[in-house]
Amino acid sequence: MADTMNDDDCVQDLITQQRSEILSAKTLFSDLDFAFQLQLQEAMDASLASKPSTDSSSSLNTPDPVLDSEDTSGLDLATTLMLEDIARFAMEFKDREQCQTEMRKMKEELDRRIHDQKFAEFIRSVPENEWREYGDNYEKPYGESSSSSSSSSSSSWSVDSECCRVYSKGLISEERIRDMVVRVAGIGVAVCDPKDNLLFEKMSPIESMVEGKETSSECAELEALVEGLNVALILGLKTVTFFCADYMLYQYLTGRVPPATSSTEKLVNEVVVLQGKFTYCNPSLVTRNDIKFAFKLAREAIVSQITWPAQAENGKCLKEETCTICFEDVSVDQMFSVDGCLHRYCFSCMKQHVEVRLLNGNGMQANCPHQGCTSELNIESCGKFLEPKVFEIMSQRIKEASVPVQEKVYCPYSRCSALMSKTDLLRYTEAFYIDAERTGARKCMKCNQFFCINCKVAWHYNLTCYDHRKLNPNLHPDEKMLKSLATRKLWRQCIVCNNMVELAEGCYHITCRCGYEFCYTCGAPWKNKKPTCKCPIWDERNIIHRR
Repeated sequence: MADTMNDDDCVQDLITQQRSEILSAKTLFSDLDFAFQLQLQEAMDASLASKPSTDSSSSLNTPDPVLDSEDTSGLDLATTLMLEDIARFAMEFKDREQCQTEMRKMKEELDRRIHDQKFAEFIRSVPENEWREYGDNYEKPYGESSSSSSSSSSSSWSVDSECCRVYSKGLISEERIRDMVVRVAGIGVAVCDPKDNLLFEKMSPIESMVEGKETSSECAELEALVEGLNVALILGLKTVTFFCADYMLYQYLTGRVPPATSSTEKLVNEVVVLQGKFTYCNPSLVTRNDIKFAFKLAREAIVSQITWPAQAENGKCLKEETCTICFEDVSVDQMFSVDGCLHRYCFSCMKQHVEVRLLNGNGMQANCPHQGCTSELNIESCGKFLEPKVFEIMSQRIKEASVPVQEKVYCPYSRCSALMSKTDLLRYTEAFYIDAERTGARKCMKCNQFFCINCKVAWHYNLTCYDHRKLNPNLHPDEKMLKSLATRKLWRQCIVCNNMVELAEGCYHITCRCGYEFCYTCGAPWKNKKPTCKCPIWDERNIIHRR
């Protein structure tokens, strides 16, 4: 760093010295030219005085070639141009210095952030008894290589000691803008620390047509990667890992498969050259979901190119995009982009699409409305256009679908009724109640009230489940009504998950949704696809349909 600063000072001194010499030379030339003109004028006056002539007046008015100022004006123009070049170079040099200063500040900020993260990890690793005794003495201010109380920690916590991650994504998309279909491309770059904390991000559009040919998706990916590695070099990173979500691109970069086209080969060679500028720089093949940082930035770069100006009533310039479902021009901030497929629709159309799925009972698997597209909608992003009540229903259905039937348990308190997993609930309760697994006590993860996992009632602290049922023989009115209805309708209850089963048609061999198999007539279990009872397997009335 010191050598660089000395070189910059030398360059600045040379620029100043050269400008001074040129200005001095210009001044000297002007003085000599003025002295020459005076001497020439005196000689001409003396000659005319000794030899008068009638044409003297005309000769005085005739310009002498010697006195022509074309040469001097040409020299002045060259000097002026040279001075302009020097001034332009000085401005560029000043801009470069300012850029380097900003990059040094950014790198210092990255070093400070990594130092704080590392020291926080070190503090968390200190044993509890040691922390209670010596915790107040642990310190490691940024910029100090070591301290007496934390000598065991690393003495070099900076961005240079970290293997940072470079995520890049190049996208090419055909977008509809009113009655036109345009092809646009964009790239996104995200530089993260080893724990995927975002350090730097960049998005920019790229040319979708190069020399009359359409840019391929592979070239867009490589252009994004080149930009990402350049950003890493500007940040002063020494060791990086860059991630590829394209399998063929990974094969190109590892040298296993030669590039298919000359444009791809050129970009691959550029990546290889950039790799050589790092101490460590290797690719890693990942899935598409693992490059979410860069994917979002690339999509934003595309969106910035497909906006259409419209004049509002108040005179402000809006940005609009056409929804391909309703074909209405909608403000860009009212358009929803489906994660994973890039299809974009207005909030109104997306709201109707999701609500229809909910009415059909398929709300937990709402997909992109584009024909043939199987991309699932992200529940968190749907909150942008759904009403709070509909959003809550959709979230609840997704949660119910994610918990296996055997693991489902609901809080018995009517004001809570939270859905939980038995395994997660037991793990949560063990932190508050000793021997929770044996006693059956559980603490709701939402309302934090205790209940019995066996009786599904409020926790009976000093009573066993048998004693509690004996002292409280009367069931809740709704449970009593359900039992009465099940007896009248001849429903069966699964002994594993307590789910009620009604036989509408078919044989008496029942397979519950939890996987338990039993006889509908007597409730005896089936083992190895065979009954353990002597009940008939079917009734003709249940298996034959008549008009």
